[in-house]
Amino acid sequence: MATDFLHDALVFGPGDVDLSRSPLAGHLDAETYVLGAFNPGMTRLANGNLLLMVRVAEALRHPVRDQQIHAIRWDGDRYVLDAWPLSLVDTSDPRKFMMRGGGWKVMALTSLSWLLPIELDASGTRVETIHYDRAIAPRAAYQCYGVEDARISRVDGRFYMTSCSVSPERHCTTLYTSDDALDWQLEGIVLDHQNKDMLIFEGKVGGAFWAQTRPLGDLYFAYPPDSEWRAGPSINLATSPDALHWKPRDAPGIRPHAKTMATARMGGGAPPVLTTVNGQEGWLTLWHGVEPSGVVGIYRTYWSLLDRDEPSRTLATSDDALLEPAPALTEPLKEQMYLDNVVFTTGIADGGDHWVVASGEADLACRITHVPKQAIG
Repeated sequence: MATDFLHDALVFGPGDVDLSRSPLAGHLDAETYVLGAFNPGMTRLANGNLLLMVRVAEALRHPVRDQQIHAIRWDGDRYVLDAWPLSLVDTSDPRKFMMRGGGWKVMALTSLSWLLPIELDASGTRVETIHYDRAIAPRAAYQCYGVEDARISRVDGRFYMTSCSVSPERHCTTLYTSDDALDWQLEGIVLDHQNKDMLIFEGKVGGAFWAQTRPLGDLYFAYPPDSEWRAGPSINLATSPDALHWKPRDAPGIRPHAKTMATARMGGGAPPVLTTVNGQEGWLTLWHGVEPSGVVGIYRTYWSLLDRDEPSRTLATSDDALLEPAPALTEPLKEQMYLDNVVFTTGIADGGDHWVVASGEADLACRITHVPKQAIG
């Protein structure tokens, strides 16, 4: 990797989670384990420490029993197991199973995710406190299959956390708010079905909230043959007067370039922060690009600088990845790995002469990287 990082290590992983304190503890007549503790939202607390909001994917140790495969579901006041005959499903992906037939894609998960607040020291290199009493678990019908991938932004002194809520009703983006980033209030759905990776800018633009969004789908329309852009998932923009009601921007955001397959699919990473790069003030955004390969592809982290007053305009970007998957970091956890080639950046904080960057590594553990500020530019 070209960048010389000041620090690059895993800070929290599956073995650090005490499942006896899980929201699921005592509900299921089945053994569970931590499939992954990863994709952490991050912010800085009033005491100077960093807070990670870690996605804990709690999975059934033996999902297949008696020729049936099982999934965990929250059912109002308890967690239950649902069963499907193996003959009706495709189990080739260890994270999920796909229903056969029906005319469209329908899947279920082999795990249920909940969010665990982990307090780190100011540098992000040491765990100080695990706040099991502040864990966030399903509370509404639209979250019955779990709460995933938190992203935390601070705007005008208040904390805003987006997450993906999963259910048969929809796969949507939900919003939590807090005065201290420890006690959170669920505000409800803010983006409907098949919207992921919503990142609220850490500051307003023209008095309004801004956010990056990433609607998904199975159908995209082609660009002209000589276009510099490639059709597919891209990063869009939306604005809001109150962080609850969002209107998509007409101008597109960050799109995949036709010249490379490394970013054929892309989505938001860390919430955009206002900074200066090479004398230009703008919103620094870290995002993931995915190169098609294997089951899920190769995930890398890239950066772009967006115009301060019109974030649909990109001032600077890099075709070279800022972060690559790091097999050496996960080598001690190789017996627990079920994916590789994935780094999924989800948080950024100012560390003075460097950025503290939080990522999920291999959908398994939390990675903290100190990126020198001069490496971006």
